[in-house]
Amino acid sequence: MKILLVEDDDRIAGALAEALTDQHYAVDVAPDGLEGWDWIEAFPYNLILLDVMLPGLDGIALCQRLRQRGYTMPVLMLTARDTSTDKVLGLDAGADDYVVKPFDLKELLARIRALLRRGSSTLPPLLTWESLRLDPATCEVTYGDRPLALTPKEYSLLEFFLRSSGRVLSRSVILDHLWSSGDPPGEETVKVHLRSLRQKLKAAGAADDFIETVYGLGYRLKHS
Repeated sequence: MKILLVEDDDRIAGALAEALTDQHYAVDVAPDGLEGWDWIEAFPYNLILLDVMLPGLDGIALCQRLRQRGYTMPVLMLTARDTSTDKVLGLDAGADDYVVKPFDLKELLARIRALLRRGSSTLPPLLTWESLRLDPATCEVTYGDRPLALTPKEYSLLEFFLRSSGRVLSRSVILDHLWSSGDPPGEETVKVHLRSLRQKLKAAGAADDFIETVYGLGYRLKHS
């Protein structure tokens, strides 16, 4: 899952980006509304965390522009002003939820998970593929009755495959969805993480080609 955080307070942006990364999200950070819009036009995001008071283009105006241009990803607005008028403005602009600063981090993360579930309502809460089970609520992964101890990036990679329903995913698509866009690694990095993930799946009892290579195109989960 990839999140864009549009926040001009460096301290808040840094803390939030770190917390979101710890929760296995790929995070891009924009310091103002105009740069945020540039990121939105350039990359696909599953959710936007949007401060209201921004230089250049404020959060209300940016949210309105998003909806006017047909973007449907969930928007969670952040503000330091706890007034009903501000909340109404944000929701009328197209925001899906509204959190007042200072916020409780656990509550904010729960609201993000709820919005992502709502935005992916056709997906089951428990992701499965044959004997593989991934629970997004607890970040637990098992193959058969054996738990898999995955790194955050391995977990995100496996979740992306499960949410892609057997589609072939190229290395460039994987990079776009799982790494922050400001300084993405090379495609060789995908191979390294994929090799490690395959080894852990094999150790748990999965077939060698559980994640198969489609030569010249990319990778996908394979039915036995």
